[in-house]
Amino acid sequence: MKFGEVPVAEAEGAILAHSLKLGTTALKKARVLSAADLETIAAAGLTSITVARLEPGDVGENEAAERVAAAAVGPGITAAAPFTGRANLHAETGGVLVFDRERVDRLNLVDEAITLGTLPPFSVVEPRQMVATVKIIPFAAPEMAVEHCVKAAIGEGPLLRVAPFRALSVGLIQTRLPGLKESILDKTREVTEGRLAALGCKLVCETRCAHVTTELSGAIGEALAQGIDLLLIHGASAILDRRDVIPAAIEAAGGRIAHFGMPVDPGNLLLLGHVDERVVLGLPGCARSPKVNGFDWVLERLVAGLPAGPAEIMRMGSGGLLAEIPSRPLPRAEAKPPSEKAKERPPGPRIGALLLAAGQSRRMGGPNKLLAEIDGVPMVARVARRLLASRARPIVAVLGNRADEIDGALGHLPVERVRNPDFAAGLSTSLKCGLAALPADLDGVLVCLGDMPLVSGRHLDRLIAAFNPLEGRAIVVPTRRGKRGNPVLWAKRFFSEMAQIAGDVGARHLIGEHAELVAEVEMNDDAILVDIDTPEALAALQAGGKQPVTIM
Repeated sequence: MKFGEVPVAEAEGAILAHSLKLGTTALKKARVLSAADLETIAAAGLTSITVARLEPGDVGENEAAERVAAAAVGPGITAAAPFTGRANLHAETGGVLVFDRERVDRLNLVDEAITLGTLPPFSVVEPRQMVATVKIIPFAAPEMAVEHCVKAAIGEGPLLRVAPFRALSVGLIQTRLPGLKESILDKTREVTEGRLAALGCKLVCETRCAHVTTELSGAIGEALAQGIDLLLIHGASAILDRRDVIPAAIEAAGGRIAHFGMPVDPGNLLLLGHVDERVVLGLPGCARSPKVNGFDWVLERLVAGLPAGPAEIMRMGSGGLLAEIPSRPLPRAEAKPPSEKAKERPPGPRIGALLLAAGQSRRMGGPNKLLAEIDGVPMVARVARRLLASRARPIVAVLGNRADEIDGALGHLPVERVRNPDFAAGLSTSLKCGLAALPADLDGVLVCLGDMPLVSGRHLDRLIAAFNPLEGRAIVVPTRRGKRGNPVLWAKRFFSEMAQIAGDVGARHLIGEHAELVAEVEMNDDAILVDIDTPEALAALQAGGKQPVTIM
């Protein structure tokens, strides 16, 4: 790759190395410079700029990131479309992130241009959470290096995977000694239920007995007879030896002790046993608290169906000093399993979509264009279907003019509907109405026009892939040959400003006011520039003409 400063007149087709703010125009780094761009730069008085040019044997940053990410992805993980040389990997389900640290190191040692960063191995992850990112450092990487990284990622199998949590049934036995308050046992049960619920498991039975081997042995047999998957034992006194009460009771119940102790603090005094093929854990005293301890690390692996035997436990010392770290943001006692609606959301940022379908179709001369059929489907339903093909959720349609008919045209499509009683006052009222109907946990929203039937889910997903407010991409605009189109993706931070707009206008002026936060995504067709405004345009589209619409 060539990199350096060149005269502006010689920079067409090169990659802009550094963002430029030229009055009201912002050119972002990594932009492939067009002749029009160079005219703008020259008009601003610049005579030279720093650019990069790919050479034979180079792979562009997005292609390189996509290839490495695709090779690294295993079960339970999905890769987002690359943007500016970065491809983010997200968990599809709740579970434990599994990978071989040595293989990650091997990939990162191939070439400084190609990097893979991950969460720590065996991290607990939630649906849609980012678990890793592939980043190409410059604007390209050598083809040979990309191939070596792909081979390192594939190895003996996918490099990264998420082992999903299983809904295990769990039993709990607590032992008593004189002076131990029942309130402590009650609190222990509550903490244990919360810990299990956070992993999608359920405490199905609890028994309390004396801290005596014979009584505890009988309680173990009775609990396992209920068909539970896992048995937990909280002793009134800590386990001090393999011959102590809890391990002796497990053996008396026909079981065996696999391991005692672990290199994690708090959590040192954990006991791993088995009765038949079922795991029985003697818990350390710290497990009465919702704060993270060694018991969590073992429990998470067991619930995810991963090995958690003596060898695995004895390897937990790296990073095992937990005593001085803060607890997780949400203590397990307060954690709740994700809702069914949350589980259905695709991974990555939480992006919704507004389908603005309240307009009066004035330029059509009377009929509501959104009800016109295209290939036998009302235009508004066609657009809604294309939105549903994207990762955006929820889809909220704003109705106004002939609302009942638009509602009927949408039929049973899983699109939420909200009515704008002030639709005659202009586009801004529909925008305000739609924003108010969005859920509070969204990261951003795509504002989509109901008269753009050629825009597809693929276009929308490319905008979502580029969205990253932390990296300065808080407004994502589609372009075609340098011309901006629709829909536009807005970060949540702009919702309040958008809600203040008045009249028959949208939020496009905010793009100029926040030029430094705008990312442009070049599309490979004109769909994002075309809308249906006139009877002639509609007739041409219905007839299958190549130029059916007005180019905005």
